[in-house]
Amino acid sequence: MRERLRAHPYAVDALVALATLAAVLFSASTETRAADGEPHFGGRELTTQTVLLAVLACGTLVLRRRAPMPVLCVTGLISVVAFAIDPAEGAPSDERAPIVLAAVIALYTVSNRTSRSTSWRVGAVTVVALTAAGVLFGARPWYSQQNLGIFAWTGMAAAVGEAVRSRRAVVDAIRERAERAERTREEEARRRVAEERLRIARELHDVVAHHIALVNVQAGVASHVMDRRPDQAKQALAHVRDASRHALSELQTTVGLLRQSGESAAPTEPAPGLAVLDDLLDGFRKTGLQVALEAPVPPAGLGPISSAVDLTAYRVVQEALTNVQKHVGTEAHAEVRLHKRRGDLEITVLDDGAGVGADDVDPPGEGNGGHGLVGMRERAAALHGHCETGPLDEGGFRVYVRLPLEPAPSHEETSA
Repeated sequence: MRERLRAHPYAVDALVALATLAAVLFSASTETRAADGEPHFGGRELTTQTVLLAVLACGTLVLRRRAPMPVLCVTGLISVVAFAIDPAEGAPSDERAPIVLAAVIALYTVSNRTSRSTSWRVGAVTVVALTAAGVLFGARPWYSQQNLGIFAWTGMAAAVGEAVRSRRAVVDAIRERAERAERTREEEARRRVAEERLRIARELHDVVAHHIALVNVQAGVASHVMDRRPDQAKQALAHVRDASRHALSELQTTVGLLRQSGESAAPTEPAPGLAVLDDLLDGFRKTGLQVALEAPVPPAGLGPISSAVDLTAYRVVQEALTNVQKHVGTEAHAEVRLHKRRGDLEITVLDDGAGVGADDVDPPGEGNGGHGLVGMRERAAALHGHCETGPLDEGGFRVYVRLPLEPAPSHEETSA
């Protein structure tokens, strides 16, 4: 029923106007000054003038939603006129006091649909005007119950209208906060999903790009020496088998974590880090890449490093050397430098660009369609670090990454 009434507001106002007119005419025809002190319904005769004023005042209530302030002015003016034009000279005009009911409803509408300051100002003016009209032209004595009733009803209409407006404002504010909170939760969920997708993409790229590059190089070597040096071809195929096995193992671990429906179990193997950096470099050296390491021996001599920084440093070196192998070729000279300086871990990977058998592609850069350099920048940014990449003037390529050894609490924790 409430929804139907909200869908037809003007029909509701018409019903309110009819009900108000019926109440006004019923009250105006009731004799309240009988000798026995009891009201006598229908004991007072309605004049044509009273009916016309009541119809005019109540009829304007149909427009109370569209024009609340003009409707209040019209109903208030009609009420004052009804008091001033006495139907019987010298007789008290409390017969027309019920017409004030139309102004009461109009005052409620104004207080309900305007601001608080406007509601109080307009309410005070209306209460004073209608009460003064009743005192001056209404029933005698001036403190009769009809005049006090006018004061009470107009004041109550202003107060109730203001209370309803305030409550509606509070409810709207609560609803808006709830909707905003819901939107914030949805945006936060989408942001977390996007961050997790980027993290998984970086992990998969690092795993696949490194091992597939090794497989590609060793397969090329095996194909090249298969006829003339079968022993070397067999050794290259063994490297292919080892690299592919490691790639499948890491992919199986990553995909297995993604397929779990509940809480992910703790990994059975530690995440790769600088502690196994020598194994990583040995894998590149077996493919013909000449790699030199400038770092404390062992790299763990850098001191305590958080797991996130340790993994990121490992992945940066892995991706940089993979790019050297892919874009420069075998027998290239690369150098990895690890230094601890002013609370930061500095990682530098250099190559001379002098390899042989490289792919017919440009050195790694933004326009080659790969995601290795982008992934390194994202990893460094996630730990509030810095990443610089670019070609060297004398030839070759340089990757420089600086990672804070004590990252901010909001950094992205990653796992292999």
